[in-house]
Amino acid sequence: MKKPPKDTNSVRFKRYMANKLDGYSLKYVAEREDEVDTVIGKTGFICVKGDELMVVAFGVEDVLFRAKIDTLSAWEFMSLNGVVLTGFDLDRQRERTVIAYYTYYRK
Repeated sequence: MKKPPKDTNSVRFKRYMANKLDGYSLKYVAEREDEVDTVIGKTGFICVKGDELMVVAFGVEDVLFRAKIDTLSAWEFMSLNGVVLTGFDLDRQRERTVIAYYTYYRK
């Protein structure tokens, strides 16, 4: 599918975004809490395994964010150099917002 579905709340759109993001290299990842962004990882990637999307960074804690694709909200920056992901983190058992900045615009 080349064009994204028009309904951004649909499961089709969420799966489209997950497939689009799969394999992107990351410069760094930040977590947004109480309107404050804190860097939580550097040098990583986004990957899809089954029905889950994961944000992985190399270091002490590899998986920074893991959520079910069908319940995940994903919005790319207008500049297309990053994405905001909001969803229920399966590892930390709470709703989280992470911001992933791409290394390149391409995979």
